[in-house]
Amino acid sequence: MFDSFRKHHKIVMFFLFLLIIPSFVLFGVDRYQGMGQGEMVARVAGADITRPEWDAQHRNEVDRIRQQAPNIDAALLDSDAARYATLERMVRERVLAAAAAKSNMTVSEERLARMFAADPGLASFRTADGKFDRETFMRATGRTPEQYEASVRADLATQQVSLGVSGTAFATPAQAAATLDAFYDRREVQVALFKPADFAAKVNVSDADLQAFYKDHSAQFQQAEQANVQYLVLDLESAKKNIAVSEADLRSYYDQNAGRFGSKEERRASHILIAAPASAPAAEREQARKKADQLLAELRKAPNTFADLARKNSQDPGSAAQGGDLDIVTRGAMVKPFEDVVFTLKKGEISNVVETEFGYHIILVTDIKPAIVPPFDKVRATIENDVRSQQATQEFAKAAEAFTDLVYQQPDSLQPTADKLGLKIQTADHVGRTPAAGATGALASRNFLNALFAPDTLERKHNTEAIEIGANQLASGRVVQFSPARTLPFDEVKDKVRTQLIAERAAALARAEGEAKLAAWKTDAAGASFGAPVTVSRLETQSQPIGVIDVALRADGSKLPALVGADLGAQGYAVVRVIKSVPRTPPPADMAKQENEQFAQAIGAAETMAYYNLLKDRFKAEILVPKPAESALAAGR
Repeated sequence: MFDSFRKHHKIVMFFLFLLIIPSFVLFGVDRYQGMGQGEMVARVAGADITRPEWDAQHRNEVDRIRQQAPNIDAALLDSDAARYATLERMVRERVLAAAAAKSNMTVSEERLARMFAADPGLASFRTADGKFDRETFMRATGRTPEQYEASVRADLATQQVSLGVSGTAFATPAQAAATLDAFYDRREVQVALFKPADFAAKVNVSDADLQAFYKDHSAQFQQAEQANVQYLVLDLESAKKNIAVSEADLRSYYDQNAGRFGSKEERRASHILIAAPASAPAAEREQARKKADQLLAELRKAPNTFADLARKNSQDPGSAAQGGDLDIVTRGAMVKPFEDVVFTLKKGEISNVVETEFGYHIILVTDIKPAIVPPFDKVRATIENDVRSQQATQEFAKAAEAFTDLVYQQPDSLQPTADKLGLKIQTADHVGRTPAAGATGALASRNFLNALFAPDTLERKHNTEAIEIGANQLASGRVVQFSPARTLPFDEVKDKVRTQLIAERAAALARAEGEAKLAAWKTDAAGASFGAPVTVSRLETQSQPIGVIDVALRADGSKLPALVGADLGAQGYAVVRVIKSVPRTPPPADMAKQENEQFAQAIGAAETMAYYNLLKDRFKAEILVPKPAESALAAGR
């Protein structure tokens, strides 16, 4: 066969040519170039944002948030709303970058230099001689200094775009007063509430009514698709279990780090300092040395006079009054020449003159507390955990590669992967497409659940690919049993249908009664029955329904008292007697100033958003994926 191909390869090439060229004509070169680069999710100024870019940016943001708040609910970070917010930020950054480039906005080298010099985070990457440690910086940040500088330069340039609007926004006292007075507006009201519960006993429903309601509202009686699943999770802890640690390794670690497992050697010392900084003239240092030699000679003759001589002669203001006592000294707490001598002296021994950058010292060790190192057997478990932890990241990388390969190569079962890596297969029933309340781990990951409910996983009962569910966490699962979405039979939900229908009709009766009373009391208020007067506002609802607050504050203040109605939906109906407006107590001067500043900030934010929307239109920014529907919880806030 291959011989035939070689003999006739020119003919084959000709036919391939005829097949390929029309494809380019029909579909375009761009189509071929774009293949494999990912779905386009947004576009700004003619440049695309692809799904892989979006996914990578969201992973980076999630990792950063997890580092700052390790206990945050993973479901919040993995939600459709959170992912969409990441995309919106990406679009915003690119719009502002395009505007900065269009306006030729730049950042001077001097400003960058000042910023970097004042940045305490960057200072930690400088060595003792002031040089920038490039390698440490790259390991810590994952970026080169040049990439970091470019990022900061771009951020500052885009900030100039926004500050051009927000930095010039202002609000007059009259504007602030009008808005704040409306926001803090208070009304004294009386409320007559017509609750559906008070009308439920008057509602009679037949089986025919229930059947009709069930038919008209079948969407409310759906059982979502569910699956019983098996899954595996690989994380650092499971990777640590597979690390083989020999007894020799543990012994070696113990010998090298013995000081970590007990208490360090401590010494109590006193000293006499004759100050002579390293920068002092040579003659001054020589004079100080002679003074120290003289005091040492006196001490050699009368060692018991150390404290008296220190009080009279030591130039260390912190210890001279205490007879030179420095209290407890541990290694690493003093300059090296001083420390070296302290930890070689015996108890009660006086040193020779010791030279440091501060001057000349005479040292006396007054007490020694030896280091206490627990025996190996007592700290063996701690050592083993430390050694495993040190190797865990590297081991996890190897295990992750094996995990990814195994779940793919043996798609019909998770058992081979579990056996190979020492993992436990976990199970869960009635798993849905979205994380359940209180879900944790893999079952709280939207990406993992999406993979479980992918067509290939459902139809062929194959393992999912390895899904990243958190920092150093991978999961793979498979569907054991799948139940498609279905409308629950009437007999199963009859009681629920009855409850909902009665509630709906009771609310309608409450609304009708409330509207009738409102009309009657407007004609003759003598028979009106209200609760006690209360003063309400947007900030102080006095436990009144929000609908009551809304209609009370919307009532025309020039025509009070007035009667208004509030349809509260499932809560019934309210007739509200708005008695009068209650002026706000003027706030203290400092609070009033703070409120005016907050109002000006709000104006600035509104103007900035308006300008951003203008820029979006100018640079033809568009998001090409649908915005996720607002959750019921968020909508109710």
